[in-house]
Amino acid sequence: MNHLMENHFLNRIDAEALLKEYGSPLYVYDEKTLRERIRDMVNLLPYPWFGVSCSIKANSNLHLLKIVREEGMDADAMSPGEIFLLEKAGFEPSQIFYVCNNVSAEEMQYALDRNILISVDSLSQLETLGRINPDGRVALRFNPGSGAGHHEKVVTAGKKTKFGIQEDLVEDAKAIAKKYGLRIVGINQHIGSLFLDGKPYLESVKALLRIAARFENLEFVDFGGGFGIPYRKFHGEQRLDLKALAEQLAPLLLEFREKYGSDLKFRIEPGRYPFAECGAILGTVHAVKTNYDTKYIGTDVGFNVLMRPILYDSYHEIVAIRGGRMVSDPDGEKVTIVGNICETGDILAKDRPMPELKEGDIIGVLDAGSYGYTMASNYNQRLRPAEVLLTQSGDIRLIRRRDTFEDLLAGYNF
Repeated sequence: MNHLMENHFLNRIDAEALLKEYGSPLYVYDEKTLRERIRDMVNLLPYPWFGVSCSIKANSNLHLLKIVREEGMDADAMSPGEIFLLEKAGFEPSQIFYVCNNVSAEEMQYALDRNILISVDSLSQLETLGRINPDGRVALRFNPGSGAGHHEKVVTAGKKTKFGIQEDLVEDAKAIAKKYGLRIVGINQHIGSLFLDGKPYLESVKALLRIAARFENLEFVDFGGGFGIPYRKFHGEQRLDLKALAEQLAPLLLEFREKYGSDLKFRIEPGRYPFAECGAILGTVHAVKTNYDTKYIGTDVGFNVLMRPILYDSYHEIVAIRGGRMVSDPDGEKVTIVGNICETGDILAKDRPMPELKEGDIIGVLDAGSYGYTMASNYNQRLRPAEVLLTQSGDIRLIRRRDTFEDLLAGYNF
């Protein structure tokens, strides 16, 4: 067992007891890991004019959001529902940034009624905001023309994505803002999700600063994020070198701020980074079969529980849990691990070397804290799992109960 596996929080819980009490599958989060990863971001640069925002779409559990707020992060929201949850978690309007995409005037008004700053990412949406909030404040999301990410579906900048305003439309945006008396107080971007090499991010920072120089009286520049984590950590994948990134990022910001004005603030939005590694899914093996030379391990972790593999062909380390310890076998038999959803694509892992698995065994799917439960569904009318938190004191807290069959009837008019 390598040291990363040995020190993993799943080795500090009684998986069998948890599944017996809360049902299988089950989301488990580790408070210690969550706080450590948040502090990685909050302490990236030691300047009072540097801030970090949580992306609630990565994980929207209220209990975890309260920890995020306690640790000093602000938050980005993409919908009124996310604003609502952030308010319930204790975030103030000044701590919430509404970064919307193709929304109605009614959605914008929801944010305006709460004095929450809105970022628009098209001239069309800027017109909409101007009509309903003349003489107000606004931020603009730009697309400098290049992006990065682990899959084409999560690259959020560049010439093949729906997001952001093209750089050559800066003057058009200024004209629309002037038409409605809007004050452009910030600009922002997001290049994509899951970069482990800081170079494309630094290039995007330079590009956005180039755009920022074309505006006067900005209050902030938000560079977005996409900070990755090593999903193949047991196979030697290296972490994003935050120290090296900070050493290259700091002089860029210091130089620009000195030229632009000392009141300018900078933000980042690290996306999955705070949540991903603090979460794991426990599941149960219910069937083992061989079909035409492929051995299938049938589990209850379907894509209703974790959608990332079917959506992005994403990789998650998967381990067996035996005797309260994580077990892997890089030289084990190659198997295909699947869920219980009636879809051929319901696959967690293909040709994955694993210890011999049998019915009743417990598996752990790692690094599932981001875009895990938040994308879960009741597809096939299956119940969404419970979520529990392993606290820093070693206790287990239920932070969201498992669905019940009665929950499947919510919203119906009988």
